[in-house]
Amino acid sequence: MSYVKPQELATRIIDAGESKVFMSTRDTLIRAYMAGAILALAAAFAVTISVRTGEPLLGAVLFPVGFCILHLLGFDLLTAVFTLVPLAWLDKRPGVSIAALLRNWGLVFIGNFAGALTVAVFMAIYFTYGFSVEPDAVGQAIGQIGEGRTVGYADHGAAGMLTLFLRGVMCNWMVSTGVVGAMMSDSLPGKVIAMWMPITVFFYLGFEHSIVNMFLFPSGLMLGGDFTIGDYLLWNEIPTVLGNLVGGLAFVGLVIYATHGKTAPSRPRPAGLVSVDKPGNLAKSVTVE
Repeated sequence: MSYVKPQELATRIIDAGESKVFMSTRDTLIRAYMAGAILALAAAFAVTISVRTGEPLLGAVLFPVGFCILHLLGFDLLTAVFTLVPLAWLDKRPGVSIAALLRNWGLVFIGNFAGALTVAVFMAIYFTYGFSVEPDAVGQAIGQIGEGRTVGYADHGAAGMLTLFLRGVMCNWMVSTGVVGAMMSDSLPGKVIAMWMPITVFFYLGFEHSIVNMFLFPSGLMLGGDFTIGDYLLWNEIPTVLGNLVGGLAFVGLVIYATHGKTAPSRPRPAGLVSVDKPGNLAKSVTVE
């Protein structure tokens, strides 16, 4: 599968973050828009499968098709740039400043939201024949998701907010693992396999993904969900974005950067041990008598 070793992977991640900082405004917005739209379509696809088959696992197993497509096409999700771009700043790449980082995040957020909202409108029309009839079973399920994952958290107060935040953290832990996993291989099958597994985990466990929610909740409002825009922002989108930032950066980006990008010196070997590492041989330690 053309496996890329962790040390080279760390360099690729930093290089990717740097390239996104210097991408033009036009290209950043276009790529973010398409990423949001494709991920929203994948979410609609997965919910449709889950409702019509009665098997949520099947929806979760097939949801990653959207993530794989958008990533292979070079489109950008906010959850990915949360993990990649800060590492270029930490590595002191020339021209990568906090202002440049925030510019990238802001443009990707706008593009993702616009793309996801476009699909939300399209799917709401699709489920209701242009709002002329009541939504079908899938449309009703989307409305219920939006209600349960806004006021459902609010009903638990601070405990609900903590749960929401941690679901956002764990979500981008998995999603960003998929993002960097795609860089671990130079082959198409290797990239897809590395992305597919963690994305399935996040979706089936019901973690909170800020871009998926940019589709689910606006469409839920249009399909009769009993919650408000304020509920959506306060009791989902804002805490989810913060959780996604922490999860991707703390548990994926910084971990790889710290141990593979800036590997600490090895501990001294005990006296009497000599490392033998010749080309073509396995490294081993031998005792000197």
